[in-house]
Amino acid sequence: MTDTSWGMLSNQAVGAAGVLYFLALIAHLVEWSALSARKRVPAEALVGAGAPAEQPAVPVDEDREHRVALFGRLGFLLTLIALAAHFVALLGRGMAADPHRVPWGNMYEFTLSGTFVVAAAYVVLYRRFDLHWMAPLVVTFVLVCLMIAVLWLYEPVAQLTEALNSYWLVIHVISAILATGAFTLGGITSAVYLVKARVGPRETGWMSRVPSLEVLDRVAYRIHAFGFPVWTFAVLITGPIWAHQAWSSYWNWDPKEVWAFITWVVYAGYLHARATAGWRGRNAAILALVGMATLWFNFIGINYFSTTSQHSYAAPAPVPSTEHPALAIQG
Repeated sequence: MTDTSWGMLSNQAVGAAGVLYFLALIAHLVEWSALSARKRVPAEALVGAGAPAEQPAVPVDEDREHRVALFGRLGFLLTLIALAAHFVALLGRGMAADPHRVPWGNMYEFTLSGTFVVAAAYVVLYRRFDLHWMAPLVVTFVLVCLMIAVLWLYEPVAQLTEALNSYWLVIHVISAILATGAFTLGGITSAVYLVKARVGPRETGWMSRVPSLEVLDRVAYRIHAFGFPVWTFAVLITGPIWAHQAWSSYWNWDPKEVWAFITWVVYAGYLHARATAGWRGRNAAILALVGMATLWFNFIGINYFSTTSQHSYAAPAPVPSTEHPALAIQG
């Protein structure tokens, strides 16, 4: 295949992934509607969520329960297929460059990679942490980010700049993106914790599938505990080494460096307070969301609000109309 063919394949795969994520979201919304219609949550569902078992006072509609399970499985299957298309989009993007490279040269490619990791982390942790309740939130997040990437961040395939043309790019960005995916899932869990703490337990609707507050708090902590050392490796080890190689200085007070360190401090405070001071529940969830806000501001916001960043190569550029992926798909 030629470079142009790989580029077209990548654009088409992004479109296909977006359609599949949308269909997965529709399947989960149908699942939600069935959950809202049923009268009582089965006892085994409550047990799986960490709540005490009890027999339903009202007989459960077996057809409705079957429909809930069916659309839940369909949504997860569509998410798996979308994830495969998402991977093809990343592969095609890297193969479209000459010479071939990792697909992390600009904000469009970073966003494709970051959303892929979020979706992949959800799939990997789906059974371990029983994350079926998180499905529509993750799918919506990934779908919205892909739309933003295609509509506002898209750039034609180009060679890496001199600063990015280093094997440290692979080491640094892989660890940063992995941590970003973990922190995003942890942030979603913390947000759901705050919602459930406010509305209380429910016997119908989507909230009936959400685990207890204790389980949500524990899952959020475990996900953040995984992401923090990976982020530490990216920000305090590989980042400075790469900066020294590219700019002859380990620390340059670059806005992205500063905000990456701020994110590290917030998450360090979250883990320390929760582990040593017993600062759990609502306060911990709020602090986790503050951390996610600094993370995503650093990821995207700095490129719009800073004019002094040495990471200017990551900022989006205007898209020529003939290069927009939608036109490439049509061609």
